[in-house]
Amino acid sequence: MSAPAYPARTLHSPTPVLSVSPVVLPAPGRAVDLQVRVSAPVTGSELPVVLLSHGLGFSHHLSSLNGYAPLADFWAGRGFVVIQPTHLDSRTLSLDADTPGAAAHWRTRAEDMTRVLDQLDAIEEAVPQLAGRLDRSRIAVAGHSMGGHTASLLLGARLTDPHDGTEVDLADPRIRAGVLLAAPGRGGDALTEFTVENYPFFLTTDFSTMTTPALVVAGDKDDSAFLTVNGPDWHTDPYTLAPGPKSLLTLFGAEHGLGGVSGYDVAETTDENPERVAALAHLAWAYLRSAFHPEDRAWQTACDALAADSDPVGRVESK
Repeated sequence: MSAPAYPARTLHSPTPVLSVSPVVLPAPGRAVDLQVRVSAPVTGSELPVVLLSHGLGFSHHLSSLNGYAPLADFWAGRGFVVIQPTHLDSRTLSLDADTPGAAAHWRTRAEDMTRVLDQLDAIEEAVPQLAGRLDRSRIAVAGHSMGGHTASLLLGARLTDPHDGTEVDLADPRIRAGVLLAAPGRGGDALTEFTVENYPFFLTTDFSTMTTPALVVAGDKDDSAFLTVNGPDWHTDPYTLAPGPKSLLTLFGAEHGLGGVSGYDVAETTDENPERVAALAHLAWAYLRSAFHPEDRAWQTACDALAADSDPVGRVESK
């Protein structure tokens, strides 16, 4: 595959990144306090915030605040403050399965992100270099795999709680844009028996209420056969079944790791491809940049470069 035709330096050169962890946020009623990593450029003001939700990979530390460095480093180096929580389902916590809140991770995950937004003052206090530099009117959420499901709920998707039959609305109006990476799709007959048995909350996912602008990223080789019978198209459901404005980035040849977004040199990634990860990081950055600053043509420029590439990493469509 040829090198991407749209290296990040064509728009914004990276600045050094400050990364602090763990920042521990008090969480009454939660099994343990909430630990987050905060990454930010060392210079700049009015910095937008991206909440980045990890997936449920097999590694102990990538599915926590210590993962997803290829994305966090890239975005933080180009003007975003990236905040990464360790959700209760992270292996790093080694919680018993019957720990309150650990099993219903679809809810506790979204609540973690809302808790982060509620405690931005505490984060600024814990990281003095950030004081007064956050733009709280420009907040996005991003997530990979199960983290994509978390992000979709915060963007407005709904589900029915399998325990009590109530419809759950966890949307946070403070979040203005999102990036869903290899996120789960619709429920019903799209699911395997394994998914119905182990993740029954997937059965009722409803994207029709997910109105917040978002970029959905899907690999055309990501069949997730243990979760869905619909093949790679399942991961495009958050685009297909949600109202606009939405964009869909389909990555050619990409499997569930999308080239290795969860970390540098990730052995668990079945489709390791640094060029693909670099392109994805840039395209997602450009999307959020233009979402927060409509006058900035970063997204259009990146899409035009992708379309003009003789050996493109993927394709983009929008509605």
